[in-house]
Amino acid sequence: MKRTIGIFLLAALATLTIGGTPARAAESTTLSVFAAGTLAVPFKQVDALFEKKYPDIMVQPQFGGSVKMARQITDLHQDADILAVADYNVIPKYLFGGEGKTAYADWYVGFVRNAITFVYTDKSKFANAITSKNWYSVLARKGVEIGRSNPDTDPSGYQTVQMLSLAEKFYSSPGLADKILANAPLANMRDTESSLISALQLGQIDYLAIYRSDALQHHLKLLNLPAKINLSDPTYASFYAQGVAHTKNGDLAGKPIVYAITIVASSTKKAAAEKFVAFLLGPEGRKVMSDDGFGTFSPAYAANSEKLPPALKPLVKPWPAS
Repeated sequence: MKRTIGIFLLAALATLTIGGTPARAAESTTLSVFAAGTLAVPFKQVDALFEKKYPDIMVQPQFGGSVKMARQITDLHQDADILAVADYNVIPKYLFGGEGKTAYADWYVGFVRNAITFVYTDKSKFANAITSKNWYSVLARKGVEIGRSNPDTDPSGYQTVQMLSLAEKFYSSPGLADKILANAPLANMRDTESSLISALQLGQIDYLAIYRSDALQHHLKLLNLPAKINLSDPTYASFYAQGVAHTKNGDLAGKPIVYAITIVASSTKKAAAEKFVAFLLGPEGRKVMSDDGFGTFSPAYAANSEKLPPALKPLVKPWPAS
């Protein structure tokens, strides 16, 4: 009798596990989230909280440059359920379609804001001399090594160039941008600036152009640049537009740094995706983002809000008119 019961229990256990993995996990929904590299730290925290609340949904994130992640959807046709980018303009530019192109989205929600700055360590050249007032002259000094992300693939890359362009006007210092960028050669460039943090910490580079959120998350020394040039304040939008970055994707005028998220139109897991977006926009998601150095909106701003899934509409307000 005991042997029969034992066999029954083993058989039952076998039906509940597949290669040591609970059957619930095998039957759960896997949500593919493509996101900007600078969202890696907070999104991993959000993912953990979300999966705790919805144990039948597993989040599978991929992080990289926002433009690169968008093109993995539009050009390489990789399966993704959600796209979150560091520049809201990326979504309409690459996913809205038009001129015979497939539309992968028709709405987006701006959920947090950020600022561009430079970070450094005690090992950095002139670390004891640099301040928020003389930074642009120090970064232009001979021998300084500066890291940055690629302006052709990543928003922080072109936002850095836009910020430097604005600094020329703000400080009445023509040529400022070229002098600083001369110390940030291709060898010091990556697809995402966050991948250069270890190089900074090891002293391989002296300064790194990066988002304020990353600086706070990694406890790095940072320069508190004026709001009028760091792209953090929507009230300076008209001035930001005067900062232009020349990229392989065209000339890009500066805009306030607002991160945006959308659900990919081809997703077959829209119900799960809607739950994730709602969680991110809710109090738990906002707290994680705020704790990690981002400015939050409550409620968030939605472009083409009438096209949002009904469940998300109560969580947003229409995007402000330009």
